[in-house]
Amino acid sequence: MSCWVPGCSALSMCRGLAALPITCLERAKDLKTRLGMLLHKPELGHRIGTSSKLQLGSRRRDSSQEVLEWRESFDQLLKSKSGVTAFHTFLKTEFSEENLDFWLACEDFKKTRSKTKLASKANRIFEEFVQSEAPREVNIDHETREITRKNLSGATSACFNEAQAKTRTLMEKDSYPRFLKSASYQDMTKQATSRGISKRSHT
Repeated sequence: MSCWVPGCSALSMCRGLAALPITCLERAKDLKTRLGMLLHKPELGHRIGTSSKLQLGSRRRDSSQEVLEWRESFDQLLKSKSGVTAFHTFLKTEFSEENLDFWLACEDFKKTRSKTKLASKANRIFEEFVQSEAPREVNIDHETREITRKNLSGATSACFNEAQAKTRTLMEKDSYPRFLKSASYQDMTKQATSRGISKRSHT
């Protein structure tokens, strides 16, 4: 087989391709198609990323006051989705995020209406966070642990109340004050304050 392109300077390459098995050529075509698809994806990603940045910027402008409210009380922090996210990120730096994860799991657990699901969820939460040497064991006393264990026999939406309250108190008295003093939160409050000043100066 000879190269069909007039005056082709890569005649030897064309002959080399002709000598390849058909399966190799088919794989090459398939690879070319996949590469083409991948080349288009970054553009899509860029558009999504740009859109997300715009939305995030909008949220940041709207949440300036919210960021400042987190220091008013621990309740204010827990009421805010972005506050919970920021606090969770901080807890990760202290390797104690399991306390907040347990508290959130309990909040979700209380919304469960099905008795069957209630029992299975209760056991799952207990095994993950409460039982001795659990994978993500929370720091509660032995008595509270045993009370919670007994509550599982007739699981209700209130069976984790005592353990959840103890964990919440621990976070409020211990982790929350450190979060407010952390460099990350201090930086957020500075940004929120400067945005507030900027907004007032434009009105």
